[in-house]
Amino acid sequence: MELKGIHHISSLTANAAGNLPFYRDILGMRLVKTTVNQDNPFYYHLFYGDETGSPGSELTFFEIPNLAKNHAGTDSISLVSLLVPSEEALDYWRSRFQEFGVEHDGISNRYGYSVLGFRDRDGHRMQLLSDPGSERNAWSGSTVPQAYAISGLGPVQLTVKDTAATERFLEEILGFVKKDTWDEGKVRMFTTGSGGRGSEVHLLEQDGPKERQGRGGVHHVAFRVSDEEELDKWIDHLESHGVKTSGLIDRHYFSSTYFNDPSGILFELATDGPGFETDETRDRLGRKLSLPPFLEARREEIESKIKPLPEARREEGK
Repeated sequence: MELKGIHHISSLTANAAGNLPFYRDILGMRLVKTTVNQDNPFYYHLFYGDETGSPGSELTFFEIPNLAKNHAGTDSISLVSLLVPSEEALDYWRSRFQEFGVEHDGISNRYGYSVLGFRDRDGHRMQLLSDPGSERNAWSGSTVPQAYAISGLGPVQLTVKDTAATERFLEEILGFVKKDTWDEGKVRMFTTGSGGRGSEVHLLEQDGPKERQGRGGVHHVAFRVSDEEELDKWIDHLESHGVKTSGLIDRHYFSSTYFNDPSGILFELATDGPGFETDETRDRLGRKLSLPPFLEARREEIESKIKPLPEARREEGK
């Protein structure tokens, strides 16, 4: 068994209507699924990604209205990376962020990566990372030129007090391999699967108060497994090592299991399929409210209570 890389990252927003124009219209990511939080179906769960929402490109947001602001701290997912094709692309994005008033840093070199840090409207901590030569499947319907478009997820950073415990967990339980260390050993880079930027976890050692999660915080990171058969093996493996899991959960677009690392950070393992074309054609992804089968009988009730997202139904480019 071997994890194939990052599957998706899920974060928190207080306002789906404000979240949508930022990620689709400014960042140029495709809204591949407009659905609801399956545990609280009167609030949105939005999925953004590449042309098809392929595993490794998915950035998702749970809407929780009136959610307090995230207070950064330890034992958290502290930084999310999005991949762009080149350093030239970073220059494009710096100008675009200036044009749209997006809070951002300068272009810098971070542990050998060319990056451009920025924050979304909720304060979500992110960076664009130059990744020349990787395969691209960026959304063709975006106003962002394909030569500069975001194509998927890059390294995710975990900030923890006890790096030794999380390091053992990554290596001995999840099968990650330590590839490098930076900043006098305070940052350690791990990778899984065939490697590449979308398979990296950066582990940062930092003392201080624990994060108080809120809007702009990262809820969990999910890693890729091929199918339910392999997922079952992973559940047995985790449980046999004393790691409590949620068991297998059918999320309709993938199946998954949840568990915590020793610092309490929430991890998920998710299958590559069946994918987002289960209930919508490729050309119509994200344009209607999609519900999993077990919620379909409640559609009228859900639609009567959920706030409409007119932006999600507009015709791109018109």
